[in-house]
Amino acid sequence: MLKKCAALATAVLIAVALPAPAQQSRPTDALLDTLALHDTVEVMRKEGISYGTELALDMLPGGAGESWTRAVERIYDTARMEETVRAGFARAWAAEDMSTEPIAQYFASDDGQQVVRLEISARDAMTEPGVEEAARAAFRDRDDEIEADPRLAEIARFIESNDLINANVVGAMNSSYEFYAGLVDGGAFEMSEDEILRVVWESEPDSRKETREWLFAYMMMAYQPLDQKVLSDYVDLAASEQGRALNRALFAGFDEMYAEISYALGLALARQMTAQEL
Repeated sequence: MLKKCAALATAVLIAVALPAPAQQSRPTDALLDTLALHDTVEVMRKEGISYGTELALDMLPGGAGESWTRAVERIYDTARMEETVRAGFARAWAAEDMSTEPIAQYFASDDGQQVVRLEISARDAMTEPGVEEAARAAFRDRDDEIEADPRLAEIARFIESNDLINANVVGAMNSSYEFYAGLVDGGAFEMSEDEILRVVWESEPDSRKETREWLFAYMMMAYQPLDQKVLSDYVDLAASEQGRALNRALFAGFDEMYAEISYALGLALARQMTAQEL
């Protein structure tokens, strides 16, 4: 399962509070439960809180103050994040016009649950200082072995069959656009839509390179404990029609979530920046 920018003394930044979508039961919810969506979103919140701190260090003179920290924590609300993914996934899966049963059976199996646990634990581990860079370095050391190494070859097949690099780059660029749109709407910058698009597209080559390295590093780390046959069976599933449909639907759901969050971060950051200017 895959689917990774001095306040007034008396002023308090009002955090952007996104309304939580209405909770409802859908046929796809059981599949997402099997995929441990809740645990994945918890890890993404950790990533987001860390990213919020980086944004403040880069763009706010005083770094991450109390009001900014509160804003980021409210934006990365796990209940709202999870419901946004569930709703987006359900809409995308309905367009695929196929049953969830075969793929749900795999992920409910022992092998499937092992894959789910390993993917989440690896992503969680990469939030710890130094772990992501070590994983990236491990891949860079073996980048020229992809065709010769059976495990790396399977990872490459997974990435290629689901167009994961392009899907991640497109999602990142959409999120970047929404972030700039939030900054503009919040009054921090004056940029036309064409100017935002130009800035976003300028980052595409670097984003593509970074995405490829991250994907291989993450998947090498996640799947290292898997027996080779289990890995091959999983990649066979991921490369199947239903496996590709699953990844498309997951990207649809997570892209909606990240677009909402990115706009909210841009808007909240703009409010912080303009308050400091006063």
